[in-house]
Amino acid sequence: MMPENYLPQRIVSLQPSITVTLRDLGLLDRLVACTKYCLDVCPEISREKCLVVEDSWTAKAEQILAARPDLVIASVPYQIEALTEIMKCGIPFFGLAPKSLSDVYADIALIARITGAEESGLAIIAKMQAAVSTVSKKVQGLEKPLVYCEEWGKPLILSQKWVAELVEAAGGEFYGEPGKQISADQVQAANPDVIVAAWCGAGDRVPLEKIVSRRGWEEVKAVQQGRVYCINDEFLNTPASTLMDGLHALASAIHPELFGATAGLRKINSIVVDR
Repeated sequence: MMPENYLPQRIVSLQPSITVTLRDLGLLDRLVACTKYCLDVCPEISREKCLVVEDSWTAKAEQILAARPDLVIASVPYQIEALTEIMKCGIPFFGLAPKSLSDVYADIALIARITGAEESGLAIIAKMQAAVSTVSKKVQGLEKPLVYCEEWGKPLILSQKWVAELVEAAGGEFYGEPGKQISADQVQAANPDVIVAAWCGAGDRVPLEKIVSRRGWEEVKAVQQGRVYCINDEFLNTPASTLMDGLHALASAIHPELFGATAGLRKINSIVVDR
């Protein structure tokens, strides 16, 4: 436990969502270690002052201890072995496990509170909520296309609940149960209007043409109409303010007649036969 009113000055972040929130709060100067994925999302991090460590999936105690932190913050996804490594350090530790947008807001508020930046945290949350409200009002009353959104491609895993909420806010209907594994045949039978792939750790490099061909989706409505998209990994899989970039990318994919082109959204070009 940390002493009452103690403000941590040396923080280890084991997921990009934590690092993004620290950046938004203006507290990157307190970051003493983070993951390589954090560096991708926040290139402004000083590589001279910040050690690179494994994330909450593969955490190593000796790496964390080398940073001499007074607080470790981690978030999903976890492995039991990694949690054991974190706990071995004996350093105050906050482990976050958001599922919904409300959880994401609560986590931002918690990080802000424990770092003494509560007012800034509330401002970040209010800005995110306003963005969701603005998009939702713009699509109100419109037809809701069926949207298949995956966060992993082998096996096929549906995106998380917060993504389902963003899809609904952007004027779509999320297909399936968030976070669950599904088969290519089930997706084909559902015949979605829009297909979105945002693979964890893949950035914007999902091979859209190949996955359509390999899964036999050539006759799916979304493919026929050219409505197959890749959205940058950090826009949908990082539960932080970057989700608002994901919201705008989803809105452009779901209702292109209302929303123009946006960063982080890539559309399929052509189908490659690759069995």
